[in-house]
Amino acid sequence: MPKTKTTPDYDIPPSHDIAPVDSFEDLDLDKRVLSGIRDMGFSTPSEIQKKALPYTLAGYDLIGQAQTGTGKTAAFLIAIFQRLLKDPKKSGTLPRALIITPTRELAVQIEREARDLGAHTGLTVTAIFGGVDYREQADTLRKGVDIVVGTPGRLIDYMKQGILKTAGVEILVIDEADRLLDMGFIKDLRFVLKKLPPLTDRQTLLFSATITFSVVEATYHFMKIPVEVSATPESITVEEVTQELYHVSRREKFRLLLGLIGRIDSTKILVFANTKSGVLMIKERLTRNGFSAQALSGDIPQRKRLKILERFMKGEIRVLIGTDVASRGLHIEDVDCVILYDIPQNPEDYVHRIGRTARAGKSGVAISLATEDDAYYLEPIEHLIGRKIPFRVAEESELGEESQMQPQHERERNRDRKTARRKRW
Repeated sequence: MPKTKTTPDYDIPPSHDIAPVDSFEDLDLDKRVLSGIRDMGFSTPSEIQKKALPYTLAGYDLIGQAQTGTGKTAAFLIAIFQRLLKDPKKSGTLPRALIITPTRELAVQIEREARDLGAHTGLTVTAIFGGVDYREQADTLRKGVDIVVGTPGRLIDYMKQGILKTAGVEILVIDEADRLLDMGFIKDLRFVLKKLPPLTDRQTLLFSATITFSVVEATYHFMKIPVEVSATPESITVEEVTQELYHVSRREKFRLLLGLIGRIDSTKILVFANTKSGVLMIKERLTRNGFSAQALSGDIPQRKRLKILERFMKGEIRVLIGTDVASRGLHIEDVDCVILYDIPQNPEDYVHRIGRTARAGKSGVAISLATEDDAYYLEPIEHLIGRKIPFRVAEESELGEESQMQPQHERERNRDRKTARRKRW
């Protein structure tokens, strides 16, 4: 008996466009997938879902560009569930779907959404990433799982150990592809791709908020000729974000941050800095001034990082401070204010930072603080987003009053100096 083809013939691109859909019911989805969609409260497809799903459900490879918070994750999860449910007899053996992400936080969030969206499917999912119990994750893989979400380093580790077997992968998703390249994962990504079944035997989906030539070049050889779809390409930043810019002196910058946080009526505020030391400084000074704040940096143990994110999502922490490791992929409900304490040197990082607010159609505000040190980063940002950011000069009345208590790290440093002097005498 001839083998049934599960993917279209991709010698050439599709000969005609497939029209976007207006409802999930138009997609002829499995009723178990539809039940999960309803449970998640999705009434109509988002723009990227309308454009991507008709192609992905038909088996085409796809490169999808969409602004953050517009439903990219659900778009590829629905395609995965539908594909795997068509042939349920394969489930429970080797992984059938692989999702590659740049960060641990994003892997955890995709796993969580997959469990919720696929609650009625019976499909199993696990997240694989560093910083947590190696043996526990290995045991989960050995028992068998349908969908694996992971970061490149830990995935490669398990592949080299023979714990993660990829021969059964039918559908691959590369999420936040540009960030994977920015973080230096190109060699790791190519290693994983070479270990997968031939591109003719699998479907490959690539999603990101920004699609550059380097992204396409790095992955094109590992995809069948892909369909390219884009949601609202004419606007890089979501319209629902109100962008504001303050010009402030370096000396008054933190006082302005205090004043802003004191006036903003929000239970969840994200603050971004360019360096780990800046993140820790802001966290300590905010805490000293009576604000509930926590830092999210790369050297914090993974379990603690996840606990911090959970508390922030619950509203137990009002201010979360992080570098760009926190700007990609995090989907936190009801963050209606983002403050860029430092202007990013990479213009695209500006887009991703402010994309943490105004998610899923909600409104939000993004406030940038520009000093004499980083004001020259503004021109490339405004060129990228195609608009001038409204600005104002910070006034004295807008500045907060900082506590004069000495920061803990300064007290400890001075104490150590005094101890050293006594020893010399």
